[in-house]
Amino acid sequence: MIASLMMYRHSATSGAEARYWSAIRGALAVRGIDSPAALSNDAPPLSVWRAPDLLLSQTCGLPLRLWLRAHVTLIGTPDYGLEGCPPGYYRSAFVVRRNDPRETLSRFRDARFVYNDRFSQSGFAAAHAHAARLGIWFRHCRQSHGHLQSARAVAEGRADIAALDAMSWRLIRRHEPFADRLRVLDWSAPSPGLPYISARGADRAVLFEAISVAIDALAAEDRAALGLCGLVDIPLSAYLRQPVPPDNV
Repeated sequence: MIASLMMYRHSATSGAEARYWSAIRGALAVRGIDSPAALSNDAPPLSVWRAPDLLLSQTCGLPLRLWLRAHVTLIGTPDYGLEGCPPGYYRSAFVVRRNDPRETLSRFRDARFVYNDRFSQSGFAAAHAHAARLGIWFRHCRQSHGHLQSARAVAEGRADIAALDAMSWRLIRRHEPFADRLRVLDWSAPSPGLPYISARGADRAVLFEAISVAIDALAAEDRAALGLCGLVDIPLSAYLRQPVPPDNV
């Protein structure tokens, strides 16, 4: 049995995350469900998401619709109370250096765009969909392997623009001093946020209830640290409606 909550890890919130997992384990135990004592947060994400004994993990919308939908149970989507988004939704912040004089996304057509992963909804797919509506894409693109790394690359002048998950951007602004060198140029349209999943055939209703109870049981300071407001039911169809970037970009 495996569980992982790797998506919004930050050293500043590790204690709150540990208490959240403890609360989930307690709520599952009351319902007769065993769970691993420790999270496998360092395991390769796809191996976790495709594991036949997956109890709980959090994935991204793009892998869900590309690879996972036939192999997992969609439990629910955490609501992080993000500004400009319906409950359970998020959007991408296009961040640039604070002293960059360019004021519109179209001015960055020839800029150095950095993204966390080619198969990231917020870092790549939402960025491409938003730019495509403006009739542009970036001439120079490279992968950073993480939203934090993307933001740092822009702040340090190794890239000019990045698209960051709004929750990741919140954590960066709270905990990373270099965030003062950045500003938001634009926002993508909201899309369904990062959902919780379990292995195919899991009892979705029981897992949804247990996680909701665990969120409610957290101390207010832990909920604030993790940004958790609750768990919402966003159907798979809402994830599948989001555009997938073409292979040639």
